[in-house]
Amino acid sequence: MSDSIRQSALSAVVAALPALDWIKEAPKVKRLSRDFHWFSPILKNQLDDKFAELAVRPRDEEELAAVVAACAAQRLPLNIRGGGTGNYGQLIPLHGGVMVDITKLNAVVEMGKGSVRAQAGIRLGDLEAYTRPFGWELRCMPSTWRLATLGGLFGGGFGGVGSINYGPLAAPGNVLSVRIMTMEETPRIITLKAPEAMLLHHAYGSNGIVLEIELALAPCHHWIERLDSFSDFASAMAFADALARSPGLVKRQVAVMAAPIADYFTDLAPEQISGKHVVISVVGSESDALLPALLTQHGGQSVLRYSDDQHEGHSLIEYCWNHTTLQALKIDKTLTYLQTAYAPDNYRQQVLDMEQRLNGEVISHIEFLRDMNGALTCSGLPLVRYSDEHRLNNIMQTYRDNGVKINNPHVLHIEEGKQGMIRPDVVAMKCAFDPHNLLNPGKLRGWDVRETLPDVKINGVTAV
Repeated sequence: MSDSIRQSALSAVVAALPALDWIKEAPKVKRLSRDFHWFSPILKNQLDDKFAELAVRPRDEEELAAVVAACAAQRLPLNIRGGGTGNYGQLIPLHGGVMVDITKLNAVVEMGKGSVRAQAGIRLGDLEAYTRPFGWELRCMPSTWRLATLGGLFGGGFGGVGSINYGPLAAPGNVLSVRIMTMEETPRIITLKAPEAMLLHHAYGSNGIVLEIELALAPCHHWIERLDSFSDFASAMAFADALARSPGLVKRQVAVMAAPIADYFTDLAPEQISGKHVVISVVGSESDALLPALLTQHGGQSVLRYSDDQHEGHSLIEYCWNHTTLQALKIDKTLTYLQTAYAPDNYRQQVLDMEQRLNGEVISHIEFLRDMNGALTCSGLPLVRYSDEHRLNNIMQTYRDNGVKINNPHVLHIEEGKQGMIRPDVVAMKCAFDPHNLLNPGKLRGWDVRETLPDVKINGVTAV
């Protein structure tokens, strides 16, 4: 589409829907076209000049459907954004078009016993604030829960706080259903039950517009946030592993950060944690009294302890998962990060081996969780002292050569990151619900080879 035709199409969409909340000023549109892709120097170079040409904030589903219909008729690319807290450039448009901010679609639709259905634009912190008075809390939430939306977690997230009990978001039983809108001239509304609903998970919004998500919930606990320090990494890892493995100790979060990561936490207790290896945990108040003995056994010292209704400002959760990377990058812009996945039957030895092998260039950051099958394991979000792309690739290969899986966070395509392969069923979903390839085009590499893929039936229609 030529520039003149594109501008004519954009003008036609706005003219057809004058009552909508359009954002036309270039600086504001560019700001809405950003996420945290700059965690990766590689993605920063690739995406810094990519922006939408127009943005809109629909106030309800009817307005969203009108935008979708108008863009589909004009064949304009459309991207959906929530809180913009993603790290892989998920929302950044490769081909311009219209950016749709869905944060006004933020209602709780239905509260059940052990489940909740909410609109995709609701912030996760607001969602948990709603469910807790009913005695329920989220099973999984990222460290960005104050800003991140439910749709953003589903479209680009993985795990987070709570994954030590319930596994990542994709583990069976965590997501119960999704309600979606198709990207067509006459948009359809479709409800998909799990597991079919999970074909839209971690697809960057490229194969359907998620309107609502139904989640299973966890019973509420009164939580205690802790930061404990250790003089050596192996002791910190042993303490965290013992805590994670203890079935009777109630916990929501266990993370290990090697020195000097704690030095970047300048607004915590800098004198007490400087040069130390630290463990951040969130444990139930009923289990907290048992932690000092376990801590002493592994040579650790208690530094900070907050009740979940006591701390001011930041929660310690906001120093875990990829917030650890953000805290470090505030101090040292030369750092970047990786995403590693360790073997359930050998994770502790793998972590210690890689810490020794890459010490100095890679700084270990370990998050405990259960895998898709319920086995206790851990994933890593290690900080890397970045020199160039070639060396970064060599470091990733070193992990792979030692049996550690890499979910590459420095790539544009869904298949080259966590997904790891072209999945015909994911591509089929896009064919069925976005037949003109207008949703976040360019991110799903399988679209370009769809005719070579086996036939897959989605929602009763053979789509590939």
